[in-house]
Amino acid sequence: MNEKNNRRSALRKLGIAAGAVMVASHTAAADGAAANLLPAGASGLRALKQRLDQAPRRRDFKTVPMILNARDQWDHEALTEVIGYRSKYKQVWDNTELGGPWLNLMRNSLNAQIWAFRHPDFLVVSATHGSAHLALFDQATWNKYELAKNAGDKFSTNSLIVDQPAAALDASDYERADGVFSPKDNSIVALQRRGVIFLSCHNAIWEIAEKLLASGQNPDKLSHEALAADLTNHLIPGVILTPGAVGTLPELQLAGFHYAK
Repeated sequence: MNEKNNRRSALRKLGIAAGAVMVASHTAAADGAAANLLPAGASGLRALKQRLDQAPRRRDFKTVPMILNARDQWDHEALTEVIGYRSKYKQVWDNTELGGPWLNLMRNSLNAQIWAFRHPDFLVVSATHGSAHLALFDQATWNKYELAKNAGDKFSTNSLIVDQPAAALDASDYERADGVFSPKDNSIVALQRRGVIFLSCHNAIWEIAEKLLASGQNPDKLSHEALAADLTNHLIPGVILTPGAVGTLPELQLAGFHYAK
C-alpha cells in the first residue's frame, strides 16, 4: 500500500513539474488577484524586482524643466538597475499608441520566451511615450485633467491600470484560454506582476502638459513647469521615470536589450 502511494505521489509530482515547469509562483493579494507572477526559476528577475522595489522614486516635484539635466530629476537608481540587468534574454518595446495592441504583444512575447524557449529570467521593458503614456497616470490625475478627452473614444477612464476578472483565476493553469496568461488578462498591473517594467518619458509628460495648457485643462492654473511636475508626481506605482523614452532606448540597446515595436 505504501509502495503504491509512493508511486502515485511520485507520478503526481512529476506531472506537476512537467506541466508547470515555468508556471509563475504567486501569492494572493487582498483583491483576489495574484500579487506576484514571476516565473519559477527566475532568480535574476526576482532579484532585480527586489532592487527596484527598494530604489527611490522622487514624486515631490514643484516644477521640472523642459530638458532634464541632473540625475535627481529622474529615477536614476532604478533606471541604472534596469540597464545593468545581466540576463541576455531581455527586450525593450517602443510603445506609443494608447489604443494599440502593446500590452497584448508584450504578453505574447513573455509567454513564448517563458514556456516555449524556457527563459524564465526574460525581461520585458516598455519604453512608453506618445499617447500610450496616458496609461501611466493614476485615475485621480485622469479625473483632475480630464485626460479621457485626450485618450480617444475607447477610454473614458484609465482602464489599463484596472485588474481584469481573469487576474483572480488559478495561475497554475497557464494554458487556460481565459486565464491569467491569456488576452483576457491584459493590463499594466498584470504585466507588472510578471516582471514587466514600464518606463515613463519626461518628454511625453512635457508635451502632454503643453496640450493641457492649450486646451484649458488646467484647473489649478499652473505654469508649464508646474503642470509637468504635477503629472510626474502622479505616475502609477512601479513606473520608472526617464529623461526621455527615445533617448533611453540607445542606452538599453547598448546594454543588450533587443528592440521591438
